Amino acid sequence: MNAIQTQPLVEVRGVRHAYGKANGAETLVLDDVNLTLYDNEIVGLLGRSGSGKSTLLRSIAGLIQPNVGTVTFPKANGPTSVGMVFQSFALFPWLTVLENVEAGLEAKRVPREERRKRALAAIDLIGLDGFESAYPKELSGGMRQRVGLARALVVDPAILLMDEPFSALDVLTAETLRTDLLDLWCEGRMPIQSILIVTHNIEEAVLMCDRICVFSSNPGRVIAEIKVDLPQPRNRQDPSFRAMVEDIYVRMTTRHEADHHKEGLFPGTGIGMALPRVSTNSLAGLMEAIAAPPYHGEADLPRLAAELQYEADELFPIAEVLQLLRFAELGNGDIRLLIAGRRYVDAEVDQRKQIFAQHLLSYVPLAAHVRRVLDDRPTHHAPARRFRDELEDSMTEEDAAQTLKSIIQWGRYAETFAYDEGADLFSLDNPS
Repeated sequence: MNAIQTQPLVEVRGVRHAYGKANGAETLVLDDVNLTLYDNEIVGLLGRSGSGKSTLLRSIAGLIQPNVGTVTFPKANGPTSVGMVFQSFALFPWLTVLENVEAGLEAKRVPREERRKRALAAIDLIGLDGFESAYPKELSGGMRQRVGLARALVVDPAILLMDEPFSALDVLTAETLRTDLLDLWCEGRMPIQSILIVTHNIEEAVLMCDRICVFSSNPGRVIAEIKVDLPQPRNRQDPSFRAMVEDIYVRMTTRHEADHHKEGLFPGTGIGMALPRVSTNSLAGLMEAIAAPPYHGEADLPRLAAELQYEADELFPIAEVLQLLRFAELGNGDIRLLIAGRRYVDAEVDQRKQIFAQHLLSYVPLAAHVRRVLDDRPTHHAPARRFRDELEDSMTEEDAAQTLKSIIQWGRYAETFAYDEGADLFSLDNPS
């Protein structure tokens, strides 16, 4: 369905949100985000992890208050009814299916007979008739998510907010639930006016949405808004569908003006650069795949993702670390091995470690910082807490922990330094 753009259901204007810390440091998650949601449309928020999509969704739901900007509901005479479906199912394990679906109505003090009638109707609508007395532990992942959907629909929301609702499901279950949801929507059987869905799956966005807002990362900004005019049901193999997927890959790998000061596509400078958790096996495997036929050193990202059965959110972090290390470069929806990447693929095990070590110390400031501290100390030892504290000056505690774990894994592989988990201590005990 396509929206008839009359008065908006939701208007987001100039939203900025940062997560602050006790010492005054903050992590900017959203910056100057504008979004409008109209009647009768499905809108997708598409971007990688760290782009603030879920934060924006929670701002619209009223679960958090943005630091700057407004979220308004122009058509509402009173509070706008919003339903939300979470990635993690978020069911009460001690309640039955029926009781879980009734929970929202009970909180609104809906009379028992009415809430039972409405809950049964919602359960029947989403295909769980017969499971009313089952508990969540008795259900598959797909059935649990159907319960979450029924619980959101039973309150008759004007807007359905969905936070990566299919990402915790296996491929076949996700496809079935996605198709059933689209059928209910296209047939007008759900009591909602619009759907706003967060996803990192490019094909999912093109399959479901009338409009797609593409987000950059760290901080999240809307870098493109794409109208999807393809008729439903959509065919993944249709040339128009494939062309739109390719276009989105290009947009998500294009460097923007705000990124020109960054190394690769990574935020931050110096040791304050947040790093994704990517294993050296993944880095080596992707380089080997790109070097091999049919790519011979340069690959189209959508084709590569399909061949390796990666989602964009899985492929992009690996590709970006290769770019950071100067083993590859990203652009226009493609990834190309650089000379160093080709040398790495052709090298033996020990030579690969040497190449990796050289690039790690040259292009990852935190790794060079750790090694320099260890070299300068007479004992060649340094507590990991020292580096965590430095990282937490410019990023969240969670990001600092993840960044340090990445450096530990990369440094161990390259034999540039060692790490003792029990003592939480870096050293030069292993490297020559």
